[in-house]
Amino acid sequence: MKNKYVSLLASAMLFVCALNGQEKSGNPFVGSWQLIAADKLLPNGTRVSDYGAEPHGMAVFTADGHFMIDVFRNVRTKFASKDREKGTFDEYKEAQLSSSCSFGTYTVDAAANKITLHIDRSTYPNGDDTTQVREYEVEDDTLSWKVAPRPDGSIPITVVRRIAP
Repeated sequence: MKNKYVSLLASAMLFVCALNGQEKSGNPFVGSWQLIAADKLLPNGTRVSDYGAEPHGMAVFTADGHFMIDVFRNVRTKFASKDREKGTFDEYKEAQLSSSCSFGTYTVDAAANKITLHIDRSTYPNGDDTTQVREYEVEDDTLSWKVAPRPDGSIPITVVRRIAP
């Protein structure tokens, strides 16, 4: 329970930092972003929705190099019990597969269009304490990046639109 509150507090602090006192740095990531697509590119080249037709989420990148990314499926199954510690196996599985969240620090190589994420914690525990490099594209107030291919060969693509500098 304590970890839940620490994560919530860290997320809120990152959001406030992103909204206050940011300098214009040439870093295209700095700001707050609303998720507009969470797709995946299949090995045959087809692009399909990965978290539903209208996924929910946001990303915050602070000027001092911290980030938080939250992605949620648009339709999520509620637990039958009102106690999160009394879910069924299927409820826990669905909750895990319907979200992807992480936070940590980041650096940007604008010349190579790559962002390096130093992930502190993730909803996927294998992502904890890892470093991941992702290609990105920026067009006006829309930012997208590709995640490393999954074991099935699909490549997740996250698309966000700026909501605050």
